Amino acid sequence: MMNIESIKVLQKELSSLIGVSGYEDDVSDFILKKIEKENLVDKAWKDNLGNILAVKEGTNGNNRILLDAHTDEIGFMISHIENKGFLRFVPIGGWDTRILLGQSVVIRSEPGKIHRGIIGSKPPHLTSLNERKKIVEISDMYIDVGMDSKEEVVKNNIVIGTTGTLFSPFAEFPNNMVRGKAFDDRTGCNVLLHIMKLLKEGAPVKDTLLFNFAVQEEIGGRGAITGAFNLKPTVAIAIENTTAADVPGIKEAEVPAYIGKGPAITVADKSIICSSKVNERLVKNAELDKIPYQIKKPMYGGTDAGKIHISREGVPSSVVSVPCRYIHSPTSLLKLEDILNTIRLIDAFIRNSANI
Repeated sequence: MMNIESIKVLQKELSSLIGVSGYEDDVSDFILKKIEKENLVDKAWKDNLGNILAVKEGTNGNNRILLDAHTDEIGFMISHIENKGFLRFVPIGGWDTRILLGQSVVIRSEPGKIHRGIIGSKPPHLTSLNERKKIVEISDMYIDVGMDSKEEVVKNNIVIGTTGTLFSPFAEFPNNMVRGKAFDDRTGCNVLLHIMKLLKEGAPVKDTLLFNFAVQEEIGGRGAITGAFNLKPTVAIAIENTTAADVPGIKEAEVPAYIGKGPAITVADKSIICSSKVNERLVKNAELDKIPYQIKKPMYGGTDAGKIHISREGVPSSVVSVPCRYIHSPTSLLKLEDILNTIRLIDAFIRNSANI
């Protein structure tokens, strides 16, 4: 059953998992187990790169509709261990370095153990006025995990190449708003899993549905490339989080999308000019079913659709996103109704009552 509560529960489960680009196994294994346990599709498997691919056969359609959401989140990788146990790190994905200092982090060592840490730098009391005016570079930061030596760190299986990310616990805000980490793009994974459930519970659909819970989007859409090549879609939609800059200090003309106004349909971003035919089908089915939607202002961001639409001989593609404030931070904020209406929109697109 799909409702605000089921969406909230799954959002919390997915966002709490650690899955930095290239190390998404905790997330992908959770998703595959859920699909298999609930028998949501006809076939599901993990490919060589780590994508979770799935197929729900249609009745007699010629279209093969791919829905893509990425499992990875931005994070960091340990690059050096100081003799006193402090960790140096390099970013994986696009961080705003202004938010890093003083943040809590989680590090996942190879046996799956979670370690807590804090990002620090030279204490402000020991810096000059000019130094305090400058943005601290990542190369001048370190992670403190409370260990006394390099030997203790290594004994706990934290080594060069170990990954982690910033962490803030999932929390409920007023007006069905929720806060958490990795909403980009565990939100899309939430949408795809709910779509699978609706397909299982509802009447059969004509077109075959393909799913890619893709890896490594944050470092170049790599899982989308191999997933689309394997699944051979004829049409595709990437389901994403997108920046909701509806906050003080931003001109209205510069706000890509708004919280609470429903899913945002992309016409163009830095990676794709979206298919007008796919967008027409999205819009007409949304209006037929009275589903709120908005058009995302161009040309912000890029998604897996940028890779999918140039797969093989080309795939007409678009992007549907859930607006989210403070994206690419551990304190992302979104509205559960926007996820609900994104699920409704994708379900309407699949069933296509408008016959587009």
